[in-house]
Amino acid sequence: MPRPIAPSERRDAFERDGFLVLPGFVSAASCLALKRRAEELVDAFDPEAHRSIFSTHEQTRTSDDYFLASGDKVRFFYEEGALGPDGRLRVPKERALNKIAHAMHDLDPVFDRFSRTPALAALTAELGLARPVLMQSMYIFKQPHIGGEVVCHQDATFLYTEPMTVTGLWFALEDATIENGCLWVVPGGHRQGLKKRFLRDARGNTRFEVLDPVPLVEDGAFPLEVPAGTLVVLHGLLPHRSEENRSARSRHAYTVHVVEAGAKYAADNWLQRPDLPLRGFS
Repeated sequence: MPRPIAPSERRDAFERDGFLVLPGFVSAASCLALKRRAEELVDAFDPEAHRSIFSTHEQTRTSDDYFLASGDKVRFFYEEGALGPDGRLRVPKERALNKIAHAMHDLDPVFDRFSRTPALAALTAELGLARPVLMQSMYIFKQPHIGGEVVCHQDATFLYTEPMTVTGLWFALEDATIENGCLWVVPGGHRQGLKKRFLRDARGNTRFEVLDPVPLVEDGAFPLEVPAGTLVVLHGLLPHRSEENRSARSRHAYTVHVVEAGAKYAADNWLQRPDLPLRGFS
């Protein structure tokens, strides 16, 4: 894990490296409260209602209407390895889900409280966001044995604004290690520029638009093994990924993406919120 960053050094470090690691940003009690609320949501979820798989492999193929209309809702997505050839669950539903997404921070009071704190408002202001609004949230399970790989990507590919303002707030709710699929980052990789965008057309089809044919350089990537309670802040252009979890331990995490209210949010971004106004930290 990188050395601790003094508050006075945070912005310079973020602009230099493209990420910040802030251990102990949230308490053990807050992590536990969010985990328990996620358990309650899963308990109430009917696994027969919809079976949408989330995968970062061939994403244009795996995107469906349930996924594309989730920007202003709370929806449940399965791991690729959770369903058998017949479409039936191979594991209990609480061990089958990849994530819950994408508007818990607005629609659920427990997630709302976790996502909107004075400490987060102060931190984003410190990093240069004048009027941040919360665009999406995801509770990520990284299930034991079947937790899927997240391929190297830039968040601005999916949440594009002009100018680029998307910033990721990734909270470790459990200890994240190499064995259970921690984040990997490329220090300084945000200076490569945006490589591609993930678009949705008027008919609901999705595709990637290549902006720069030179692939992301992943040289120098290293793992962020962090304890529960750590906040990792990710620049929208920073290349990052996580590997499969083949261990017996889960790696629960919660992430919120914020954008600047004054920036232009692209109308052809895949994630849209037609019925849910954006809110900041208050």
